[in-house]
Amino acid sequence: MATMKLEERGIVCDTSKRPPSERVAIFTGLCQARSGSIFCGFQVGKIKHAVTATALLFRSRDGGQTWSDTGARFDSKINGVPGSLANAEVVEAEPGRLLLVSTWFNRSDPNRPLFDTVTQGVLPSKQLLAESTDDGATWSPWREIAIPELKGCSSTGPLLRWLDGTLAYPFESYKEYDDPRPHRHGAWLILSKDGGRTFREVVPVAQDPAGKVYYWDQRLCIGRQPGEAVAMFWTHSLAEKRDLNVHIRSFSLQRNDTKTAPIRATSIPGQITAPVLLEDGRLFAFVVNRGKPGTMTLWCSRDGGTTWPEQLVVHVHDERALATDGKSDVDYVQYWEDMGKWSFGHPAIRSLGNGKLLVAWYAGTPETMSIHWARIAV
Repeated sequence: MATMKLEERGIVCDTSKRPPSERVAIFTGLCQARSGSIFCGFQVGKIKHAVTATALLFRSRDGGQTWSDTGARFDSKINGVPGSLANAEVVEAEPGRLLLVSTWFNRSDPNRPLFDTVTQGVLPSKQLLAESTDDGATWSPWREIAIPELKGCSSTGPLLRWLDGTLAYPFESYKEYDDPRPHRHGAWLILSKDGGRTFREVVPVAQDPAGKVYYWDQRLCIGRQPGEAVAMFWTHSLAEKRDLNVHIRSFSLQRNDTKTAPIRATSIPGQITAPVLLEDGRLFAFVVNRGKPGTMTLWCSRDGGTTWPEQLVVHVHDERALATDGKSDVDYVQYWEDMGKWSFGHPAIRSLGNGKLLVAWYAGTPETMSIHWARIAV
């Protein structure tokens, strides 16, 4: 059985060297373009979920060995309304044509936090998209990806692109800030058949009909056949007041089985999980586990996610934030507040080919969080 080996690690963006308004970097994304460039996008702010948070985009031209700021800057005002940008996920829709997406939150009232502890809703949001045709140096103005009917939406990880050109923007829905109705979570895709110029069809990925289990922060990778995908979820039981093990769903847009394919529990403890499927059929999952100690761990399955016998701890974290561990008797409102305290997480993963994986995450102290990378031979 092959062994995973951590070959090298480093820092994408050292925020201790950034201005005070950019000392906290979170919500990591990775994309490898045909040009050879690798892009890492993320949120930066004075604190996590800062009212003035924006997005930065770094690039590597040597396989992830060294990184530099592209210099691209993204407007956080939409139609004159101040807002914050949550992330920066890049996909190459067509050769040489990059798309960058981000969730924008309305910050017209700077005293409103992202999550309302009374209504348990989130700030109004928009899903934004920009384009680049010069390897990420410059970007078009934002345009909105309209999502009809669903509210409280935010993006959840990298866009998918299948070989036929179909794009899928993953997001989750919740409820907006002032909505008095009970909250209900859902994980979705919205599809584009024209290279991201329009997004029309909304496809469900995971939603508990009883509303007792939440499939948070989905991360997906494409499968081996057209329209196939693997989704993995940070899974939380409201009824049991605790996190469950990571769950997985494999489905096909061609078979139209996103509602019927089984959602299975894995043996993996943790929260957000980023998967990648290699051509030889091995499925890798890069997982944040906020137990004690906190870890970022790479797991491997050779049977489609049924068993996960191999693991490699990539990062061990000394969590200094005062937060719950999510194991039992979790107060839901307190847990939401904890999400604004944790000082590491948000895994991203990409295959570099030739048996190499690139992973990225954020980590640091409550005052300063940087973006880290590691290269792993598999």
